[in-house]
Amino acid sequence: MDLAGRVAIVTGGSRGIGRAIVQRLSKFGAKVAFVYQANQAAADSLVSELTTAGGEVLALQGNAAKKADADAIVEKVLAKWEKVDILVNNAGITRDGLIAQMSSEQWQEVIDTNLTSVFNFCQAVTRPMMTSRYGRIVNMSSVSADFSNPGQANYAASKAGIEGFTRCMATELARRNITVNAVAPGFVETDMTVAVMNAAGEQIKKSIPAKRFGKPEDIAYAVHCLVAEEASYITGQILKVDGGLTLGGLG
Repeated sequence: MDLAGRVAIVTGGSRGIGRAIVQRLSKFGAKVAFVYQANQAAADSLVSELTTAGGEVLALQGNAAKKADADAIVEKVLAKWEKVDILVNNAGITRDGLIAQMSSEQWQEVIDTNLTSVFNFCQAVTRPMMTSRYGRIVNMSSVSADFSNPGQANYAASKAGIEGFTRCMATELARRNITVNAVAPGFVETDMTVAVMNAAGEQIKKSIPAKRFGKPEDIAYAVHCLVAEEASYITGQILKVDGGLTLGGLG
């Protein structure tokens, strides 16, 4: 699972799951460029942490939902390291609300950030990956793609869209030695899920066969497995990392 010599881009990489992914890929030898939108302090601290440990890391500010930003970020990485081997599309937000009350802005912001950003970065790296005949792409889905949770129509739609997109792209690129997979986390302890955990944490935990919430490091490990050289025959798959939650659902 050595990643020495590989170049990776991770969107939404300054906090939570994204941060853990950046840390793990760097630890195993990859040069990592991570994208953040607003939290400069978190980005700076991650760069400092990893460079002190001897890693090569680059923090790039941008809005993953904007095609021009995605194209520019990929060009910067190519200019610095001459290739992109690994892409992890992790950028994501929630804007929950019942459909009858959901604004068009709430809908569009989630779709653009969670789903359109995946298209933006995948399209931007496709040509250089095809040229080098190598690539590992992992898109971040969610078990919410399978659950009918009230108030999450926009989020569930974005994640279900990611899974369909992942399968189609995997089919298109398989002959070029480019794999495309998705990871679907269950309940993971991050700042984005803290409100849900506080409100119904113990009840949710009872529905998880592992009887615990996931940690960002659990997701980072799964991503690492899929981007490793040894995973060359795994493509078009949705890997659920949920402690068994989807085996029985929330009921």
